Amino acid sequence: MEKELIEKKNDLIIRADEVLNKAKEQKRELTEDEAAELAEIRDNVRRIMKTLELKGEFDKMEGQDIEKEALPKDEERKCDEEKTRALAEEKEFEAFIRGQVNERATNLTPAQGSGQVLIPQTIANRIIKQVYDLCPILDKSTKYNVKGKLEIPYYDEATTSISVAFANEFQDLESNVGKFTNIELNGYLAGALSLISRSLINNSQFDVVAFVVDRMAYDIARFIEYTLLNGNGSVEGLSTVTNKVTTASITADDLIAVQGKVKDVFQGNAVWIMNEATRTAIRQLKSQTGSYLLNEVYDIASPFKSTLLGKPVYVSDNMPEVEAGKIVVYYGDMSGLATKFSEDINIEVLREKYATQHAYGIVGWLEFDSKIENPQKISAIQIAGTTPSA
Repeated sequence: MEKELIEKKNDLIIRADEVLNKAKEQKRELTEDEAAELAEIRDNVRRIMKTLELKGEFDKMEGQDIEKEALPKDEERKCDEEKTRALAEEKEFEAFIRGQVNERATNLTPAQGSGQVLIPQTIANRIIKQVYDLCPILDKSTKYNVKGKLEIPYYDEATTSISVAFANEFQDLESNVGKFTNIELNGYLAGALSLISRSLINNSQFDVVAFVVDRMAYDIARFIEYTLLNGNGSVEGLSTVTNKVTTASITADDLIAVQGKVKDVFQGNAVWIMNEATRTAIRQLKSQTGSYLLNEVYDIASPFKSTLLGKPVYVSDNMPEVEAGKIVVYYGDMSGLATKFSEDINIEVLREKYATQHAYGIVGWLEFDSKIENPQKISAIQIAGTTPSA
């Protein structure tokens, strides 16, 4: 069809040229019949060109439809392959734990030592995802996955800020800028060990894979959260916060003051972090007439189901209770905290090492560091005094 239309269009154009050239050679105007013929040729050529244009558009749309139909099929096939592989790895891993296959199984990677294997990646990913779900501080932090030392430049406006002022023509502007500082993140090795009773494993009705995922995720998340909140040796976490309100006992004014230490531009994603006992003490604050100064609001839409001064409250028993010298409340946007993982979390199963305890060992290794990246995003309440020595 397309070929015939193009040929017809070309024939019409040739005929139009013949009519025009004839009138030109005879040095005369077009007759009424010639003008009518050319007008008809013009209309026909336009219709043919419009038909060809529409056909091209429909052909293009048809090609896009084929592409769109093929894409979901490819994605669906890839998804099915991933599900099949995940199911195979899970079954083989469960069989290994129950002693039904050895460490040379197809989907298992032997670790150093007899009776040890690395957990398949699909199961390790489930553990890592659950770690983030259980540890919102880690999830909200700014994460870097790099090996070796990492230096993060930070612009410190507190030193000297950029100056903007009115000026006259032909006068130099004065340069006044802040300083760049570097935050250095290293990698510190840490391990989490969980023991699983062989009696549970031998129970065929027991979902041993789900138990391993839940137990390891919980242990790793607890360790990481404690370290981020309190610091631990070389890992600083939030412990070096500089925007602090120091008080003998927490008051409503202290809460308002610590919230005000975070600039409005960083308030959007701000949260409170505190111990449950601290939250209870805050809820019990009363005026001289006995009425509560602050009412914590239960909010089903809030990430942690409760809010204080309009911001979500996250309760963690890794936060210290009200005690002299301790930071007992954090507030702010936790993206101001940088966390660096030098390698993926490696999970190993130790099937023989704890045989004398009638148990299996599940060990998770990780290498990470954490420091405050932007001090303007985070503030804290610290109780006055010094921590009693042990």
